Amino acid sequence: MTVALYARRKGWPLGAVTVRLEHSKVHAADCADCETKEGKLDEIRLELILTGGLTSEQRERLFQIAERCPVHRTLTSEIVIRSRLG
Repeated sequence: MTVALYARRKGWPLGAVTVRLEHSKVHAADCADCETKEGKLDEIRLELILTGGLTSEQRERLFQIAERCPVHRTLTSEIVIRSRLG
């Protein structure tokens, strides 16, 4: 949604946005750029597919925008869950 709104505001010829995600658990020790080094981590692989007559510069900018959307920022930030039984 964020990508489509940005493209529309810029007047760019974005046809459609498709997001493909894959989730897996990986050993933290196998992740060279991760802070956590023990146990397992959730790994999400994202593929962003943009259709339309976009230039390579427009495609790259939309990819940057996608990485700063509210959902992406939530998933890449520290998450604390406080549960209670009501």
